[in-house]
Amino acid sequence: MAPAPGTARALIRTLALQLDVHGLILSLFSELKIGQKLNEGKTKQIFELVDQPGLVLVQSKDQITAGNAVSKDQMEGKAAVANKTTSCVFQLLQESGIKTAFVKQHSDTAFIAARCEMIPVEWVCRRVATGSFLKRNPGVKEGYRFSPLKMEMFFKDDANNDPQWSEEQLLEAKLCLAGLTIGQCEVDIMSRSTLAIFEMVEKAWATQNCSLVDMKIEFGVSVKSREIVLADVIDNDSWRLWPAGDRSQQTDKQVYRELKEVTPEAMQMVKRSFEWVSERVKLLLEPQASSRVVLLMGSTSDVAHCEKIRKACASYGIPCVLRVTSAHKGPDETLRIKAEYEGDGIPTVFVAVAGRSNGLGPVMSGNTAYPVISCPPLTPDWGPQDVWSSLRTPSGLGCSTVLSPEACAQFAAQILGLRDHLVWCKLRASMLNTWVSLKLADKKLQACSL
Repeated sequence: MAPAPGTARALIRTLALQLDVHGLILSLFSELKIGQKLNEGKTKQIFELVDQPGLVLVQSKDQITAGNAVSKDQMEGKAAVANKTTSCVFQLLQESGIKTAFVKQHSDTAFIAARCEMIPVEWVCRRVATGSFLKRNPGVKEGYRFSPLKMEMFFKDDANNDPQWSEEQLLEAKLCLAGLTIGQCEVDIMSRSTLAIFEMVEKAWATQNCSLVDMKIEFGVSVKSREIVLADVIDNDSWRLWPAGDRSQQTDKQVYRELKEVTPEAMQMVKRSFEWVSERVKLLLEPQASSRVVLLMGSTSDVAHCEKIRKACASYGIPCVLRVTSAHKGPDETLRIKAEYEGDGIPTVFVAVAGRSNGLGPVMSGNTAYPVISCPPLTPDWGPQDVWSSLRTPSGLGCSTVLSPEACAQFAAQILGLRDHLVWCKLRASMLNTWVSLKLADKKLQACSL
């Protein structure tokens, strides 16, 4: 039964009041206590956050520049597209496992970051020779492809047009930021990180049929943790991006640099390029293909071993399905389960977990074109004997054997990462973090020895 008109109007007013109050509470809750301006660059401002020590607000500006601000123009909406691009790229890197200063996007034009003392060096990574590299290296043709990547560094000094530096110059500068002296270990970490970060962003943009030609990044030292983190911003000012690998379709700041005359129409063209990038950068956070690992165990006594594999797969963002089947006792059911996962088109890696005589892995490998990994749960008493049933398989089978549950998950991720850039990025970040941890451990040991 419908309420009387007067009652209905009263309900609507009450609901509207509640929504207004709720919105006001959310607004007050989201407000930040902005402190003093800590720094201002050509395209952004940095403010301290009074009630959040160790954090800052990075506010983008509607300004575009080129040639160390020799060219400078206002571009309405640039702050929003730059902030959106930076937030998505940093989210991609952070979720993959890269240490960054980024905390979260706060508004359309600002994000919150860890407060850092910035290392005054731009690290430039190049896949294709173009731009200033050609001027500094006459004889190299535009389009020359660097494999491995070409890396350069430039000291941030606007008065001297950001001169190129060597590693030796950076070491001899003996920079000390937030209590951390920049020595060989720190330079090596930034150098190795630059390569990994470029490769990850390059891999992500490739899913959109865009070639990442080159990119510049900066690092800072967190004032709280005193460790080196990726900082500053990564937006459309930071790279050259060629859709379909075609320079004539470039969508980055080079469009602005090459303007013969700055007119309202020309600036609209530049803005459209920036907006095109900011719309597609969201897609970098989405998987290109669903994938999975199907764990087949010989009995429920193998569950604990399978859970270790599932946990390790989860660190790469790969879902796992656990099934119980015996190739010895129920081969027809084993093949039925196999067919169940072959029929839906989802990229799948089968992992066979069977102790004693492992028939599960070889039977699966002989009956599917999908990759199969055997990861037997070996026991101390019969392990040395049991493992041979996984290692010595009949000819014509491509079943690999990996004993460690964590290594098994990593191998599955390497297979699935060929089609899923998000899995690949997690693998690449894991490689980097392992290398960095060893480097820091060595530095600590040397300091103790001294």
